[in-house]
Amino acid sequence: MSQADLRKPPSGWRWVRLGEVSRVVSGSTPATGIDEFWNGDICWITPTDLGKMDGKEIYSSSRFISKIGYDNCGTELIPPGSVVLSSRAPIGHLGIARVPLCTNQGCKSFIPGEYIDSDFLYYALRISVPLLQSLGSGATFTEVSKSQLETFKIPLPPLPEQRRIAAILNEQMAAVEKARASAEVQRKAAEALPGSYLRKVFKYKTGDKLPEGWRWMKLGEMCELNPRRPLNLTRNDDTLTSFVPMSAIDETLGIIMNPEKKPFKVIRKGYTFFAENDVLFAKITPCMQNGKHAIARNLIDGIGFGSTEFHVLRPADQIIPEWVHFYIRQPIVLRDATKHFTGAVGQQRVPEYFLTNLSIPLPPLPEQRRIAAILNEQMTEAEKLRESVEDQLDAIKFLPASLLRQAFCGNL
Repeated sequence: MSQADLRKPPSGWRWVRLGEVSRVVSGSTPATGIDEFWNGDICWITPTDLGKMDGKEIYSSSRFISKIGYDNCGTELIPPGSVVLSSRAPIGHLGIARVPLCTNQGCKSFIPGEYIDSDFLYYALRISVPLLQSLGSGATFTEVSKSQLETFKIPLPPLPEQRRIAAILNEQMAAVEKARASAEVQRKAAEALPGSYLRKVFKYKTGDKLPEGWRWMKLGEMCELNPRRPLNLTRNDDTLTSFVPMSAIDETLGIIMNPEKKPFKVIRKGYTFFAENDVLFAKITPCMQNGKHAIARNLIDGIGFGSTEFHVLRPADQIIPEWVHFYIRQPIVLRDATKHFTGAVGQQRVPEYFLTNLSIPLPPLPEQRRIAAILNEQMTEAEKLRESVEDQLDAIKFLPASLLRQAFCGNL
C-alpha cells in the first residue's frame, strides 16, 4: 500500500512526519578487533537479527556488546517500546524493542513521542515498507537515510484511536500467526507422508527374513546400470528428441515435469542416453538428497537424453520401474548414499557401485504391481494434501497486508 492510497485518510486523521512524532536514531558498530568491546550484556541488533525474528518482539540478539564497547562506538541505547527498522538492504525488517538495546549502522530506531503509540508506529511502518524500499539508494549498500526517514509521512489518528487499532491488529496478527504455525505443522506432516508410506512397504533391513516368495537381490542384478547408447541408433539431425535437464524433474513428486524437445544434432553427444521406462537417479549433491529421481516416460520415439549427472537404471524383466523408483527414493537410501560420495565438496557424486551393490527386497511381479498401485494412489493423495496446505499458507501470507489496508483505511 502506498501513500497515494491514503491521500484522503479517514476523518480525524492527519499526515505527520516521522520526525515530528518520534526521534530517529542511527546505529553504530564497536571495533570488531577489540575483544573487550564484545560479549557483554547489551543487546546489539543487526538487520540479520530482525530478518530472523519470528514475530515483532525483540528480546534478544545474536551478539551482545559490552559497556565499554557501547561507550566507544557512539551509538545510543534504545528504550523498550522503540521500533527498529532495517534501513540498509534488505530494507524493511521491523521489530519493537522489549528490552533496552542498540543497533548497528544498518538499522534506524524510532523512539516514540507522546503523540504516537509504539505498536501503531510499528504497523504504520510495516504498511509503508514497499515505499521505504523504493526510497533506498547507494552504490555499495542500498539504504534509506536518517533524514529521509525523519521527513517520511504517515497517517496518524488521535492517540485513543491508535491504541484501539493497534490492539485489534495485535489480536488479528496473533491469530494469523497461529493459523500459519498450524498450517506449517500440517505441511510438514504432509511432506512426511510419502516417506512414511515407503517405510511401511520397505520395512525390512538387509538380511531380514522376507515374506514368502520375496527374496533379497542386488540392484545391479535386477537393473543394467548406465546402459550404453545403441550403436545402431540413427536419427535425422533435425528430429526433435526428448531432453531432460536436471531442472525438469520435480523433486517433490519424483516425476519429469518439464521435458524439453531439442534437435537430435544438439544433444546426441555429451549427454546421458536413456530409454522409455528407465529410472533416472540424480547422482550429484544436492539434487540426489533433494529427490530428483524419476521414471523416463512419454519419450519421443521411446528415447531421450539428459544431464550427465544422472545414473540410469534399466530394469530387467523381473522388476518393474516403479519398484526400483520407490525403493531408491526412500529417505534412508538417500541418506546412506551420502556416505559413499566421491569428489570434492560441492561436486560430490554417488558412485555407480553404490547402486550396483544396493540390496533390494524383491517380491513376485504381481505383488510388485499390486503394491506399486497402492503406493501411487497414496502418493497422489499425499500430494493433494500438500497442495491444499500450500494453498492455505499462500492465503495466510497475504492476510497481514489485507488487515493493514483495512486498518489504515479506517475499516476496523
